[in-house]
Amino acid sequence: MIQKFADLVVYGLLGLDPASRLAESLDFFIYDTLKIILLLLVVSIAMGLLNAYFPTERLRRALTTRRLYGLQYLLASLFGAVTPFCSCSSIPLFIGFVKGGIPLGVTFAFLTTSPLVNEIAVAMFLGSFGLKATVIYVVSGITLGTLGGYILGRMRLERHLSPWVLALQAGADEQSAEWDETRTPFAERLRTVVRDAWGIVRGVLLYVAVGIGIGAAMHGYVPEGFFERFMGRDNIFAVPMAVICAVPMYANAAGIVPVIQVFVAKGVPLGTAIAFMMGVVGLSLPEATMLKKVMTWRLIAIFFATVTLFIILSGYLFNLLL
Repeated sequence: MIQKFADLVVYGLLGLDPASRLAESLDFFIYDTLKIILLLLVVSIAMGLLNAYFPTERLRRALTTRRLYGLQYLLASLFGAVTPFCSCSSIPLFIGFVKGGIPLGVTFAFLTTSPLVNEIAVAMFLGSFGLKATVIYVVSGITLGTLGGYILGRMRLERHLSPWVLALQAGADEQSAEWDETRTPFAERLRTVVRDAWGIVRGVLLYVAVGIGIGAAMHGYVPEGFFERFMGRDNIFAVPMAVICAVPMYANAAGIVPVIQVFVAKGVPLGTAIAFMMGVVGLSLPEATMLKKVMTWRLIAIFFATVTLFIILSGYLFNLLL
C-alpha cells in the first residue's frame, strides 16, 4: 500500500516520467520515509507496552550478569537474519532495544545482521549463485553480526549514546516503576505509550528525512557502471575499495542481489561483489545520518569501522573459498 501511494504521488499526481532519475529518486524517498516512520511508530508502541507489562530490568540484568557465553549475541544476530529489514528500517528496532535496556553489544549484533541477511535475499542468492555461495554468505553474515556485537559489547560504549536515548531509557524505567506501583489501567497505559511513541517519531523525523534523501539521491543518480572499474580481479585492493565505494549507496539486500549478479557476469570476483553488497546494505550514509540521533559521531565511527573491517576480511575469505 505504501508503494502504491508513492507511485500515485510521483507518477499520478506529479505526472513524472517513470524512466527519469528524478521520479525514481522521489518515489524511493516517499516510500522509504513512510515505511520507516510507520515501522518506528509500531515498534515504539510495542516496546512501550512490553516495558509496561514485563520486567525489562530483569531481562537487562540477565543479559549483562549471567554467563551466557556469547549466546545472547548469536540469538540477536539470528533474529536480525529473519527480519526482512534494510539498515535504515532496522534502526526503529535498535532504538526500541536500547530504550528497553537491552545491552548495547546485543543490539549491535541485531543491527549488523538484519540488513545483511534476510529470507528474500537468501532465496535470490540461491537462485543466482548456488547453494555453496549462499551458505557461505548466510553463515558469514550471522558470524559477522555475532562477533561484531560481542566485540562492541566488550568495549563498554554506552557512554557514547546520545543524551536523547539516555533520557528515553530513564523515562521508560520511571514510567514502568510508577505503573507497577499504581496498577494503572490498560487504556491509560496505552494512551501514554502511544503519546511517547509519537514523541520518539517526531524526535527522529528530521534525521529520517535527511538520511532517506541521501539514499534516494544515490539510488537515482549514481551512473551505471561506475563501480565495476574499481573491482577488477587483478586489483589487490579491490575488496576494500568495493566496501568504501558502497558506503554512499543505499539499498536492501534483496534489491542489490541483481546488481551483484551483473557485477559477477562482468568479471568481478564473487567475494568482492559480496563485500560490496554487504557494504551497501550494512554501511550506508543514510544509516549513519539516522543513527546520529541515537549515538555520538564517535560511536558511529567505531561501529562503522568494526563492521567495515569484518566485511573486508570476509570479502578476501570469499575470494579464496568461491
